[in-house]
This record gives sequence, structure tokens and C-alpha cells, in this order.
Amino acid sequence: MATYKFLRMLSLDSSSKFDDLHDAGVVAPYPGIYRCEECGREIAIANGLALPPEGHHSHALGQGRIRWRLVVSHT
Repeated sequence: MATYKFLRMLSLDSSSKFDDLHDAGVVAPYPGIYRCEECGREIAIANGLALPPEGHHSHALGQGRIRWRLVVSHT
């Protein structure tokens, strides 16, 4: 889970961009920190880069496919 020390360096954003799930391997719509919806692994993505592909990490049986959710936006 993403954490922070200084709240003053973050601002609340209730935008719907945090609601969408993104498939593995697609270009990330926003730079920031993404979390795998199934296992909780987090990655940081720069502007214009693709999210890690299937096979980036493995899931236990029953966890489902890799899907990424934006949890901290840089924009």
C-alpha cells in the first residue's frame, strides 16, 4: 500500500480516474503509482509508458488476471 509522511505534499482528488481498472500492457493514461487490483503489488509509471505486461509478476490460483488501478496521480 502506498504511504506518505507529509500530508502537505499530497492533495485530495475525487476524480473518476482512480475508479478505472487498466489491463496489463496498455499505455497508462496518467503518470503515477498503480496497484494490482488482485494482489496489491505497486509500480510507478512515468508519463507515456505502458503498464507492466501479463507475466510481470505471478498470481496465486484464484487471484485472477493482472489489472492495474491508479492510486497516486502525478497530475
